[in-house]
Amino acid sequence: MRFVIGSKQTTKMVEKRLATTVYVAQDADPRLKNNIVQLCEKAGVPITWSDTMKSLGETCGIEVGAAMAAVIPEIE
Repeated sequence: MRFVIGSKQTTKMVEKRLATTVYVAQDADPRLKNNIVQLCEKAGVPITWSDTMKSLGETCGIEVGAAMAAVIPEIE
């Protein structure tokens, strides 16, 4: 499983229909959250909520917080 981290990259992956799941931190900026939730609903991409940006960053294997991340298929 491969992650793309950050709001710009996540948005891009959803728009390109490459994201299979999007993780969003509950404590992320409300404007970012609303934008990606609407985008995912239109694209039919499931959202998994994370309690905090810190815990989402740890899930993605980075040492800083992340507002959102997209799971994309491994490229063979």
